[in-house]
Amino acid sequence: MEKVQVTIIGAGVIGLALARELSRDVSDIIVLEKNEHFGRETSSRNSEVIHSGIYYPKGSLKARLCVEGARLLYDYCQTHHIPHQRLGKLIVATTETEIGSVQALYAKGRDNGVENLAIVDAGQIRAREPHVPGLTGLWSPDTGIINSHALMESYYREANQAGVLFAFNSEAKSITRQGDDYEIISGADEYRFRSRVVINSAGLYSDHVAELAGLDVDALGYRLHYCKGDYFSYSGAAPVSRLIYPVPHDNLTGLGVHATLDLGGRLRFGPDTEYVDRLDYTVDERKKETFYRSACKIITGLEEGRLMPDMAGIRPKLKGTGVMDFVIQEETRNGLPNFINLIGMESPGLTASLAIARHVRKVMKE
Repeated sequence: MEKVQVTIIGAGVIGLALARELSRDVSDIIVLEKNEHFGRETSSRNSEVIHSGIYYPKGSLKARLCVEGARLLYDYCQTHHIPHQRLGKLIVATTETEIGSVQALYAKGRDNGVENLAIVDAGQIRAREPHVPGLTGLWSPDTGIINSHALMESYYREANQAGVLFAFNSEAKSITRQGDDYEIISGADEYRFRSRVVINSAGLYSDHVAELAGLDVDALGYRLHYCKGDYFSYSGAAPVSRLIYPVPHDNLTGLGVHATLDLGGRLRFGPDTEYVDRLDYTVDERKKETFYRSACKIITGLEEGRLMPDMAGIRPKLKGTGVMDFVIQEETRNGLPNFINLIGMESPGLTASLAIARHVRKVMKE
């Protein structure tokens, strides 16, 4: 039976970053991906924003890895010629009751080590964006946008060149501890092989993969809840030139319907927050009026007729009290040595992908 040192389950942006990073130390790595190509789910259905790290509790993995990851990602984009823009972002308070939230975000960002943040008043907001009606706002100049597909293609190419084997259309069907290794059965042909280390980076299916390995995901708090977000695009010239965000939802269940621009200057609103029981990427056109009302709170002069259904994404959220952190856990304590779970890898997973890969590499060495 064939044996490899490391198996990575899932070829989203984080799985690809892991393959690239771990290939520095390990020569025999296989990546299993149930889809026909990499990055077909959460990694390609998002706002493509490079976050700065202002939303997450101090000391959390999300905060630390986002701040580190943003720095690494900008450097990587420069070095590898990945299309991106450091547009900057305004988070605006549109009512008196939201002003305290903006100030709290500023303090949280500073605590997390985010640089160059500034509180701006209504006049400063208008000077930057005449169509944004904020009373006060948080200016994050180092927030940006990226071509996530080009990024994933680059990660994939580097990993491939380093000898990583990618097996597409190869869903993990069984993971069994056998001595010091794991026996894995994958794909329609039920191919069997052994792996010394298994890294679960299966995104929306990471709780299922953890169950395959024998873990009680409910007892461990690993059960995922699908959080769907629809997007609507805006035809015609965009009335803003930066990313415009409302104050985020309580406990960070969502960042609110925000305005993002792609690298071609196209304006898009979303995502909203809707918990669902199954994966369905159909955009609900009946939400158009609701999206329009939300959009008008942060940008004036919009025309409802220019809003069009765009796409939907689904986030792998962990459910609990407060802001839920990433789970990046080596499972020796739960009877599975050399099995590393990455669960609840929602935003800022794209931004943090390089930092997450470095973190997992350290976990493996320890």
